[in-house]
Amino acid sequence: MATLVLTVAGGLIGGPLGAAIGATLGRSFDSEVLFRPKGRQGPRLSDLSVQTSSYGSAIPALFGTLRVAGTVIWSTDLIETRGSAGGGKGQPKVTTYSYSASFAVLLSARTIQGIGRIWADGKLLRGAAGDFKSQLGAFRWVGGGEDQAVDPLIAASEGAAKTPAHRGCAYAVFEELELADFGNRIPSLTFEVIADAAAVDMGSVAETVSGGVVTGASGFLLDGFSAYGDDRRAVIEPLAEVAGCWFAPGTDGVTVQAGSGDAVTLADAGVHGEGKEARRGVREIASAASLPDRVTVRHYDPARDYQAGLQRAVRPDARGGKEQQVSLAAALSAVEAKQAAEAILMRADVGRETRRLAVGWANCATGPGARVRIAGESGSWRVTQWSLEAMVLTLTLSRIAPPPSMEAASSGQVSSAPDRVVGKTVLAAFELPLVSDMLLTMPRIGVAAAGEGAGWRSAALTLSEDGGTTWQAEGATALPAVIGTVVTPPGAGSAWIEDRFGMLEVDLAHAAMVLGQADRAALLAGANAALVGDELLQFGAAEQIAERRWRLSALWRGRRGTEDAIGGQVAGDPFILLDAEALRLLDIGSGRIGGVVKVAATGVADNGNGPEVSVAVTGRSLVPPSPVHLQADHPNDGGVQLSWVRRSRTGWTWRDGVDVPLGEATERYRVTLTGTDGTLRAAIETDTPALMIDSTMRGTGVLNVAVQQIGDNGLSLPAQITLG
Repeated sequence: MATLVLTVAGGLIGGPLGAAIGATLGRSFDSEVLFRPKGRQGPRLSDLSVQTSSYGSAIPALFGTLRVAGTVIWSTDLIETRGSAGGGKGQPKVTTYSYSASFAVLLSARTIQGIGRIWADGKLLRGAAGDFKSQLGAFRWVGGGEDQAVDPLIAASEGAAKTPAHRGCAYAVFEELELADFGNRIPSLTFEVIADAAAVDMGSVAETVSGGVVTGASGFLLDGFSAYGDDRRAVIEPLAEVAGCWFAPGTDGVTVQAGSGDAVTLADAGVHGEGKEARRGVREIASAASLPDRVTVRHYDPARDYQAGLQRAVRPDARGGKEQQVSLAAALSAVEAKQAAEAILMRADVGRETRRLAVGWANCATGPGARVRIAGESGSWRVTQWSLEAMVLTLTLSRIAPPPSMEAASSGQVSSAPDRVVGKTVLAAFELPLVSDMLLTMPRIGVAAAGEGAGWRSAALTLSEDGGTTWQAEGATALPAVIGTVVTPPGAGSAWIEDRFGMLEVDLAHAAMVLGQADRAALLAGANAALVGDELLQFGAAEQIAERRWRLSALWRGRRGTEDAIGGQVAGDPFILLDAEALRLLDIGSGRIGGVVKVAATGVADNGNGPEVSVAVTGRSLVPPSPVHLQADHPNDGGVQLSWVRRSRTGWTWRDGVDVPLGEATERYRVTLTGTDGTLRAAIETDTPALMIDSTMRGTGVLNVAVQQIGDNGLSLPAQITLG
């Protein structure tokens, strides 16, 4: 800082000279008077990244946009919520517990314009679009106005009379943040706070921090800055050092001075005195050994999500000497920080040269901090000392460095927390076809869910078996499924040969979902199985034709006994890629066969109103598939010999020379004969896959034949043939 040296021999000097001296004294920037240190250090980078809840913690005054942790100023105890899942239908009932908390975090000692992203334990809790990645009841921020009211949630908990409004301070309030994602504790939070709509000048920061004592613009812009602590000097000095500014007396206080600007031109009147001592120190150049070889600037880098960055400038002739470190609680780009480091190094080098200039009495008001030029010489100087000694008025000057050139710089490898929009929940629920070899004893519902955005992770699942009157919690959905809707149905096809002509077009829930190819071996192993409407099919080829639209071909139709649904799809039907890890399986009581159950899912972005779907329980997951290869031979006696091949709920893999397992307690079939008018002619049961219909039973006219296998839990769908 500038120091004023004043030595007057003899008594009081009055008149214009005395007035000028008094004015210079009164307007000088003296760190021991205006910015007397109070013992607290200025802000460090680490201070902004660690959340505290200590009483008496410093409250930062934020400028621009910056990422800060803040201070927890209020919180509830953990809120425990008890639920249950399962129970009944032979299943054990499981009691589950979840925890949440409500709390408030103080952010800034001056007003803010908004809050952007929020990180919890280093992961995004709130994205740039304002979407939350974890479940919570509500979120709001209070801007820090002098007229703001008390927060209603805190007032309801603590009592209105005991709740401060925190006027002049900005803070954020979380209501019932679910803590399961954070080990059932309040996570360490950091906030992207927008205090000002644009970058701020270093001079504006100094003016606010000093309470208006320091004024003026510097031309050095900060993307963001955090000022806190009682020591105003410790806040302002690092800013001035990086900006290349200094301070000078002003009309009503102290003004910010920058390297460029108007300068007073002075002539060197010579130094009065006797002998060589009078001329000593007119021009001095300090040794380069006193300078740092390296300057490092630590800062917050917006390109690194405001994580700490470091930029370094090194002297060309550096020999491993001392290093100057500048730690600035400010948001700067890598290029800006690099340029600041180069500028500090250049100013140190250029500033080695000092001049002592004798001037006339008319220039006695040109005091410390003034910007001057020396008549007949190039370059600019600033006054560092004003000295009146032995009736000689002398100014000590330090050369001002020119602006540094723009330096290339890199933020390094950036590993930002992914910001994927969650989106509303998309839900599909269906009674499973016979997708596995497991023999079920009760109907099984498959639930697949995803979101309209790639950031969706899961949703709370509930089930109602009484039409929505009561609901029971079923925990969370499985991993996000690949789910969508039919745009162009595949049309008719055969379950016995590959469909090389039909194509299926679907729109997936969001653009990040993908479908892949599968060769014959992979298809035989069960790859690319999808439920389309009520048909289970597989696809060998998938082509993306738009952002979310895919065209599927090389179709294997009517898989696992769903051939009856071939050709029944319409546009808008659900499409679900069947993946074991993306399915929640729910067993339903056998008494619900023939009825409807409802499934609902509520995710983070659903605002408590998630989708709900109804599932007709037919029992298809419990009964054997329909017989196949039903044929009729006509002997000469006028009768009909029927034969068919049974299928099984288990043993879907083809085994040469070995019949598939029965999968039921007994082998039995029901054969129903009806006329064209629907009149029942006969219903016959047999324990072999064949039946002889004599001429009397056959009768005359057209005869419709339906064959069903009798399973342990009901009848299969019929295999049918018409006899003319």
